Amino acid sequence: MSTHPAKYLILLGLAIVLIGVIWYFFGNRLHFLGRLPGDIRVERENFRFYFPLTTMILLSMLLSGLLTLIKKFL
Repeated sequence: MSTHPAKYLILLGLAIVLIGVIWYFFGNRLHFLGRLPGDIRVERENFRFYFPLTTMILLSMLLSGLLTLIKKFL
């Protein structure tokens, strides 16, 4: 059984569209993302540095769990 890259590109495109729809309709309810405790933010007069460390860890855990469930049922 061979896997074609086209299948993965289609799935990636669908995932991006799904994320976009969620962000469009529920973006105002997701305002806490990027502002969690542990996200690094340095703002000075002519300089801004932003590194959403906690947000990335949280999203990584959620995606890992989701992919584990998908893999288990497929």
